[in-house]
Amino acid sequence: MSDPNRDTRYFRPLEQTAFMKLGQAASLKGLLKPFKGKRPLEDWASQCFAMRDELIALAQRQVLAQANGHPFHLLTVELAQQTTGAGTAFLRWRKHDRSAMGVALWKELIASKSTPANLLADLHAIELQRIVLNMQISVLHTLGRQAAECAAKAAEAEDAYLRRMAEMASRRAPGKDASP
Repeated sequence: MSDPNRDTRYFRPLEQTAFMKLGQAASLKGLLKPFKGKRPLEDWASQCFAMRDELIALAQRQVLAQANGHPFHLLTVELAQQTTGAGTAFLRWRKHDRSAMGVALWKELIASKSTPANLLADLHAIELQRIVLNMQISVLHTLGRQAAECAAKAAEAEDAYLRRMAEMASRRAPGKDASP
């Protein structure tokens, strides 16, 4: 039986350098500032959605590529990308025939005596990476959606304000003083 504490690993988790290549990834700068209307909120929403999409692409390129390569492709379950109706994508464990999906499959894989002991640390690292990436994707999606909703509300407020200002201006007769 193989030593589960071996030095050789098949899976390399993402490092900070991978995240630094993503736009605005170093921080959420831009979130805590005084947004002054619809346009800055739309811009922030676009940035959040762009970061989300870049993170999904990073997961595809670096995490899924490893998790579905050798020797993991020989296991009874695989890590796959699931696209949602909301327009985002998450990493999910599933059977190769797609008959079942979820973290319970990963737990069964870890508990199974037929899973090679030398893969347990890698499978644990993949699951941790999956959990974190899904959280990050979800947070960015939620921030983008909230910013877009706020932009729509700001546009409604602007429209109501401008209508009132136009109404007040039309009541003033040309050439007359507007004061009572």
